[in-house]
Amino acid sequence: MTSEKMKSPALVIILSLITCGIYYMYWLVVTHNDIRELIGDEEGFSGGMVLLLTIVTCGIYGYYWWYVTAKKMNVINEKAGLPVNDNAVLYLVLAIFRLEIVNIAILQSELNKVWSKGIAEF
Repeated sequence: MTSEKMKSPALVIILSLITCGIYYMYWLVVTHNDIRELIGDEEGFSGGMVLLLTIVTCGIYGYYWWYVTAKKMNVINEKAGLPVNDNAVLYLVLAIFRLEIVNIAILQSELNKVWSKGIAEF
């Protein structure tokens, strides 16, 4: 689970814009499942459920997801021996102001760093 999981943050953003958000929905599902796998969370929601809850709540669940995902990345970065940057509030504020594109770039970059170290799961 190293290089095949890595994605260019710029490409994710461009594809999300070109497809009017459809690729973003795919990325959200896949990324959530990847983070669950990295943490070893077998009981939490699947990526599909996260997408469904985000749609049903008109995006409100998405705010919560960004916050919780940042907290999960803190755990992943710590276990991978990478610097821990608590981006939870930043992700939340950017999501509220509809700037998830910035969140995508930050989160995908963090995940790429973890995968470049060859970390599969903990």
